[in-house]
Order: sequence, then structure tokens, then C-alpha cells
Amino acid sequence: MLEIIEKINSAVNNFVWGVPAMICIIGVGLLLSVRTGFLQIREFPYMLKVTIGRMFHKKEAEEGSMTPFQAVCTALAATVGTGNIAGVAGAIAIGGPGAVFWMWVSAFLGMCTKFSEVTLAVHFREKNEKGDYVGGPMYYIKNGLGPQFMWLAVIYSVLGILTVFGTGNATQVNTITAAVDSALLSYGIISPDMTRTVNLVLGILITLVVLLVLVGGIRRIGRVTERLVPFMAVLYVVLAVGVLVLNAGRVPGVLAVIVKSAFSPSAFTGGLIGSMFVSMKRGVSRGIFSNEAGLGTGSIAHATADTRDAVRQGYWGIFEVFADTIVICTLTALVILCSGVEVSYGAAAGAELTISGFVCVYGSWISVFTALAMCCFAFSTIIGWGLYGTRCCEFVFGTKYNKVFMIIYSLMALVGATMDLGLLWSIAETFNGLMAIPNLIAMFLLSGTVVKLVKEYQRK
Repeated sequence: MLEIIEKINSAVNNFVWGVPAMICIIGVGLLLSVRTGFLQIREFPYMLKVTIGRMFHKKEAEEGSMTPFQAVCTALAATVGTGNIAGVAGAIAIGGPGAVFWMWVSAFLGMCTKFSEVTLAVHFREKNEKGDYVGGPMYYIKNGLGPQFMWLAVIYSVLGILTVFGTGNATQVNTITAAVDSALLSYGIISPDMTRTVNLVLGILITLVVLLVLVGGIRRIGRVTERLVPFMAVLYVVLAVGVLVLNAGRVPGVLAVIVKSAFSPSAFTGGLIGSMFVSMKRGVSRGIFSNEAGLGTGSIAHATADTRDAVRQGYWGIFEVFADTIVICTLTALVILCSGVEVSYGAAAGAELTISGFVCVYGSWISVFTALAMCCFAFSTIIGWGLYGTRCCEFVFGTKYNKVFMIIYSLMALVGATMDLGLLWSIAETFNGLMAIPNLIAMFLLSGTVVKLVKEYQRK
């Protein structure tokens, strides 16, 4: 049975992330960039002013919403996760160093895509029965494209419900247990035959904590993420920058290899990776897996922001992709390629490759800190995707089933903690691609609305 599922998933995955997907993802990003006058470059200094410049302005959000900073932290909580650690490692192993270059390309265009998603989500959002702001792709499809496209909004929501269990929960919990097991085993605190028990206990604890946070509603989610995200990001960036400082002489050469390998991977991987398209596919798919530009999911969190201006919140979307992919994913790639750790090109790899890069430079003691960072990354992703799944469930079934969904979603942590999820990672990537299709259709059709909103904002 598993073999049949694996074959079906492989066929769908190859189609979803094949040539048509590359054309759609890059094409829509390029279209939006051209129509907004490459806003991600032209308005980059202004973006920094209205995001980082106002990051620490304290204000309380009105009931049923988050502050703009809490909203972006919730979105970053979902994006800054194992994709930045395991995803980048996998992209390099399967696509070669050049995959990082294509990740940059997808991020450059993704900045404008994410900006547009956030802007539309805030512009077309609603208030639900409880008085909470709700928005995202399903709402800008429904309210922006009209009733005749309601089927597209429902398809997006159903795919969202199915995706969150794998992408947002089980795979993340699996990463947490792997990191904790690795740290405990390296110090001899537990024996290998105790890992199943430890993992079960971790699964139960994560289930309870996730349920507690999600049931607490929008304001509790915002309070958790605005504290957790800055801490985990700073910890990881400091550790990664330390690796680069200690290997400063290798950095220029590695950057040159990344660019050259993007167009000629076989020259740098011993012929194990010979296709430029394989490198491009891995870079773009893992970039989207990390920053979610094109999936539309991050806009669900941004739609909860207590703001009157959709375009101003949209600038947080640019900041989000920049921080996630250009900064954190690049640092992960450089840690792997500069540390001297051996990369088995053509073979699957995950978080263990990134951890090996840190261990090569700092020694085995660093496994404790990398385990802590990975736990924070993964847990924050579970919280963010829990919100996304709840909103998708609410759109299809109404608010009365929200708590039922939260309970089922939280219990998935037990599956992630106690089972081998090799196939589930691949299925999660497939569902990510499927989610992008209805969203990219909507982005293409609503590109004129984005241009109109930008012009109105600039006139003001």
C-alpha cells in the first residue's frame, strides 16, 4: 500500500513541481514585479522604515486582532521553521550548491508575490461571528473575484486543511524529537532503546501546549509568537554568523560556487547532479516551502493585523521573505558549504547535515544549542500553521467546528513524535505545490487590484 501511495505522490509531485509550476511561480512573481515597478527594490528603504523602524512601537490591538508586529511574527513563526534548516540542506544535497542561487531568485520575485498576498488579504478581509478578523486567499478569491470563483476558494481551503497536518504539524514534531534525541544521546543521558518512550512523552507535551495556545485565540497566539520568533531567530543567526567568521576565507569562494553551480551543477557535484533544471526545481520548491510566497498562507496571519492600511501591512510581507530566505536560508547554506562538512550529493539529506556543519566548527557541545533552535523553529511553525488550518476549516465548515479541528490538529503531534515520516515529507511538499495553484490563479487575476491599491497608497 505504501509503495502505491509513494508512486502516486511521486507522479503528482513531479507534475506539480515540474516545468508548468516553475513557469507559474516565476511568471506570476515577475508579472507582479513588473506591474508594481519592481516595488521590492524601489521601495526597499521605505519598507525597512515602516517595518523595522516601527517594530518596537508598543500598542495594544483591538479585540479580535493582533498588532501588525504580532501578525508578522505569527507569519514568520510559520515560515521560519524546519524549511530553513532541513529544507535548505535537502535542496543542496539533491540540487547541488546552485539550488541556493535559484532560492534567491524565487525569494526576489517572492517578495512582490508575498507583498501582494498580504495587501489583498487585508483589503478583502472580513470579521467572523466572534468578531475576529479573518482573511487570506479564500477570502480574496471570494470577495475579490466574486461568487463565480467560490469553488476555487473552497478548493484552496480543503487543500489547506489537508496540508497543515503534515507540513505544519507531524513533520515539525518529528524534527523536534530528532533534535532532542540527538542531544540526549550525544551526552549519554538516554540509551537508544529509550528514544521511543522519550518521543511519546514529547508528543504528549507538545499536544497539550499547542492545544492550550490555539484555544486561547488570536491574542494568545500573537503574544506567544512575538516573544518566541525574535529569540529563536537571533539565537540561530548568531550561531551561523560565528561559523562564517571562523571560516571567513572560504565565504567568497563558496558564493562563487553557488552562482556557477546554478548553471553547471555537474562541474561541482562530481556529475551526480547534472541537470540545471533539477537544481532550479529544488531551489524554487524549497524556497517556497520556507517563505511560503505563492502559497498565500502567510497572508492569513497578516489579515488579523489591527491596521487600516492594506499596503502598509503588505510591506511586512516583503520583510518576511527577506528575513526568512535571503537572511536565514542563506546563512544555513553557507554554514553547510563553508564548514567543511561532507555533502553526499544526489542523496536525501535533512537537518542532520546542517547540525553537522555547526558541529564541525564548534564541536559536539553545540548540538544542545542547535537542538534548542530547531525546537523553537518547529514549535513556532506548528502554532502558525494551526492558525492557518483553523481559518481554512472555518471557511468551509463555519466557526462551530474550530475547536474540533484544533483538537485533531494538536493530536497529530503524537503521530509526528512516534512514527517514521520519510514519505510524509514528500507528501507535504506535494500538497504545498497543490495549494499554490488556486492562489497563483487568484494573484494573476487580481494583479490589477494590487496595482490600484499601491497607486492609491502612494498618492496619499
